[in-house]
Amino acid sequence: MTEPQQHLSLVCDIGELSNLIIESRDINAFLQQTVQLVAAHLHADVGSIYLYDDDLGELTLKATVGLDSSSVGKVRMKIGEGLVGTTMAQMAPLCDGDARQHPQFKYFVETKEDPFKSFLSVPIHRGAEKIGVLVVQHREADFFDTSDIMALRAIAAQLAGTIASARLMMDLPKPKAKAGGADRVLNALRIVKGEATVPGYALGPGALLRPVDPLLTETPDSVFHNSLDGYRKAKQETLDQLKLLQERLVLQLPESAALIFEAHNMILKDRRFDAQVSECIRDGKTAADAVRRTALHFAQIFEASSSPYIREKSQDIMDLARRLLFNLQKEKAGNASPMDAHIVISSQLFPSDVLKLASESVAGIIFVGGGITSHVAIIARSLKIPMIITSEVRLLQVPEETQVLMDADVGNIYINPTQEVLRPFEERNRTRKHISAGPLIVADETFTADGVRVHLLANINLLGELSLARELKAEGVGLYRSEFPFIVRSVLPSEEEQRLVYARLFEQMAGLPIYIRTLDIGGDKVLPYLDLPQEANPELGLRSIRFLLKHREVFDQQLRAILRAGRDADHLGIMFPMIASMDEFAAARQALEQAISSLDTENLPHHTNPLVGAMIEMPAVLSVIDELAAAADFFSIGTNDFIQYMLAVDRTNENVADYYRAFHPSVLRALAGIVASVSAHHKPISVCGEVAHDPEFIPFLLGIGVRRLSVDPQFIPSVQKTVASTSVSSAQDYAKSLLAVPTVKQVDELRCQWHIRRDAR
Repeated sequence: MTEPQQHLSLVCDIGELSNLIIESRDINAFLQQTVQLVAAHLHADVGSIYLYDDDLGELTLKATVGLDSSSVGKVRMKIGEGLVGTTMAQMAPLCDGDARQHPQFKYFVETKEDPFKSFLSVPIHRGAEKIGVLVVQHREADFFDTSDIMALRAIAAQLAGTIASARLMMDLPKPKAKAGGADRVLNALRIVKGEATVPGYALGPGALLRPVDPLLTETPDSVFHNSLDGYRKAKQETLDQLKLLQERLVLQLPESAALIFEAHNMILKDRRFDAQVSECIRDGKTAADAVRRTALHFAQIFEASSSPYIREKSQDIMDLARRLLFNLQKEKAGNASPMDAHIVISSQLFPSDVLKLASESVAGIIFVGGGITSHVAIIARSLKIPMIITSEVRLLQVPEETQVLMDADVGNIYINPTQEVLRPFEERNRTRKHISAGPLIVADETFTADGVRVHLLANINLLGELSLARELKAEGVGLYRSEFPFIVRSVLPSEEEQRLVYARLFEQMAGLPIYIRTLDIGGDKVLPYLDLPQEANPELGLRSIRFLLKHREVFDQQLRAILRAGRDADHLGIMFPMIASMDEFAAARQALEQAISSLDTENLPHHTNPLVGAMIEMPAVLSVIDELAAAADFFSIGTNDFIQYMLAVDRTNENVADYYRAFHPSVLRALAGIVASVSAHHKPISVCGEVAHDPEFIPFLLGIGVRRLSVDPQFIPSVQKTVASTSVSSAQDYAKSLLAVPTVKQVDELRCQWHIRRDAR
């Protein structure tokens, strides 16, 4: 590995970036350690951070190594002024071998920067939000090259969210707030019916994530250590706890989500937060009351902001207050963190919430509401956290620490279960553990009952699933959902950050085919940091390939990252989501060709000839499927969205969920037509939606000619069993009979007859 590659890999290491936050004593120290790290890795003589003040329209030097330290806080520039201001105005890197000769150069005598010639700066931003500028300088002329630009951009992207939180705390105005009250809890329920979203079994004390939290409202002061010394010990314990949680999350989620606790660290290290709590205690308030009052002050300031991102940070403040109060308790029941081994009940969940809960080893999640974003459910499933959705709002009134039993296999929730209720579940779990302790037998290859080869591939959401995919002998990755590195972060990942994630995918599945779906956002998959306009109907709005073609800078970076990461891959396929026309496919393919050309020009190693495919999710392609089949190298049918758009049904809407029918005659006939057209052009086609692991639907898929199924890894054994028990000849007869009838009722009758005959055999 070359020296530039070494320092590029090192600065992108999430553990090192996490340590910057953990080990710094306060926000100013964090910024100072950041510039020291950057300068060291890029072998620069100077490293500096300038933060942008939106109200003043100015950039101010906030930390530096190499320049005169007395210039911190004094050097200010407007946007467009000097090299730093020009970087912010253009929102692009600026690299000059002799900065003094640049027409935009502006000299500040207090910095004493005379010896330094080479200059490199990159903007720090989160979507459209301007945060600041990161700068390195060197005495030698023409010192920085392309790899240094890429490295500095990667660092700026990784630290954008954390630096934004630091800036937010540094610029916080004087608070004007009064503490409010909280709703009182009501009586518990006995049994609640819900929808099983992530299967599993969980038993533990209940904990309300929002909006009720007795630690923040009703717990008596006698429960806490209420001295100033007690607060300081709780603060240190909280810092240690956050470090442990981040380290745990690194292992669970290699997609660089460990900075999920960045805001917590920045708030806890803010001198005004600490001073306000300490002052309240000295004025006679208990430590618990001081934490509550201070947290409410800061939270209400955040909630008053016009920025949705800043308003969301108010929840981080209250979460931090809960942690402080948890650690202030005299007795903590041996738990390592507030949510450890608890069943969390919540009416609002974001992907970041699930990540935090996973790091705290929650037992299960109960979501109270009409629906949940698919990505929240997918993350919970990937992290193996049982989850149930229910419309029973009274669950939000269940007192904290009430014993809760989740049977997420069927969707039942038991409140304060009796021994009679618990006994069969405990017996079932003992049986399951005994069975799972034995070897899981999965054949290397999958065949139908009459010897027809079927390929089973894995859907991969998070890199942590790859080990299970290998263990269960997946024949490759049929669908890598590339949006997760975007969803689990608080800022748009750079090209280099994406490359590092994709590189692990190729390393761990070396020698096997890998099909990567480009970024699929929009609808229920929202990236807050992009600051996109609200849409009246996001499912029909700017999503998937439409978003990528409109925001080419995002598309181009992702394509380049995939090509670079997969440079040595034997079998790489790149597929575009939600293609609705030949025009969209041609435009997306052209973007890929341009990415290959740009990498050739820059002489960066990359895959030169990937297979190019299309996701079939839009009914619009039915009319052009023959032309599309001739143009693309492969296809994957995303049945979840295909059914939704085919039947105009939002499957997360409980009012119309019954209309979402995979066995609708129109869906069946459309799928059969698609497979026939693609097969006629001798192109491979797979199914990667939920029906691909449905034992009732698999015979129909086999009957219409599908020979590739891509499923979440845990379903591979059951899918292999279903395929092995089905003959293609009988499946073809079954599919033919289903395709011949026009009503859902007739389809259901034929399905019933099929199962009766099958059971009889």
